[in-house]
Amino acid sequence: MKGRLLFSLPVILCALVGSARADWQYPGRYVGVGAYDDDGSRFVLSLRGGASFGMGKIQNDIGALTVGYWQNNINGAIVSDAYRESYIAGGGSASDFVDAGIGSLATLPAKENFKELSFTAGASLGWILPNHNNWRLEAGWDHMSESDYNASPLFEGDLPLSSGLSVFTQSGAVESTIASDIISAMVYYDFYDGVQKPLYTIVPYLGLGAGYAITNTVMNLSDPYGDLSSDVDLRENFGTVGDYGVVKFYRSEHTNSNIAGIVAAGVSYGLSETAFLDFGARIIYIPNSKWVLQNSDGTRHRDWFSTKDLVYANFTLGLRFEF
Repeated sequence: MKGRLLFSLPVILCALVGSARADWQYPGRYVGVGAYDDDGSRFVLSLRGGASFGMGKIQNDIGALTVGYWQNNINGAIVSDAYRESYIAGGGSASDFVDAGIGSLATLPAKENFKELSFTAGASLGWILPNHNNWRLEAGWDHMSESDYNASPLFEGDLPLSSGLSVFTQSGAVESTIASDIISAMVYYDFYDGVQKPLYTIVPYLGLGAGYAITNTVMNLSDPYGDLSSDVDLRENFGTVGDYGVVKFYRSEHTNSNIAGIVAAGVSYGLSETAFLDFGARIIYIPNSKWVLQNSDGTRHRDWFSTKDLVYANFTLGLRFEF
């Protein structure tokens, strides 16, 4: 009897181990007789890459910065302080000009808005909801690579003066870049029937979410029109004075933090029960991102311009794994 029990013990242990492995292999709840009810829940891993088109309205943020203007007695032309000073330095007479008043550069609009292509890459980790298999929740990251915003002039338009006159003015030029990262939480709905997504079939989806946007801007400001170099604060703190009294501004960097809104749409195509080809589009909205002017050690900043209502349209191809 004892020998028979010893002989039976390995068989019983193998059966217990086999049952444990069956429980691990098949998700869901046990319904008896070795069967399991799959609730459809799955882990989700997504990887994607593609193109991004960024666009936004450029807004003048320079604030309180005024320039003096003079009217030429001979031909009536209205010129800036910088032009008058160079005229006098070249042998001209100061009496050839009368004061035409001052104008605020903050009133000038940007010549060009931001429109630029770049690359995008992203990844997400999520969960398909049990017994609600059309719904999935994902935490994700998207990176929009560095893109350029170059403008010369930066601001341009008719500038009203304190005397009641106005003058067509061009101010500043920039070579600048912007790059963004988004950490997001998304909800998706996949349009199909059943627990398991169909293979070799196009399955459309929609998504909605919000994120935390980190945008990095770099600006190289120059003064080809000479109007900025007459400001004492800019001359003394934000650059070095070069030839002809023109300020060479320091390279400036800034990190912006914002809440972002995201909508997504796309289609997936089942390659296997766990792997899906994914073609998607994402629209990411960031309310505002700034370019700032800074001093040599970065301890002082002056807002210069920003993108109002920055929008990225991302078009990506990727793989999604559900397991």
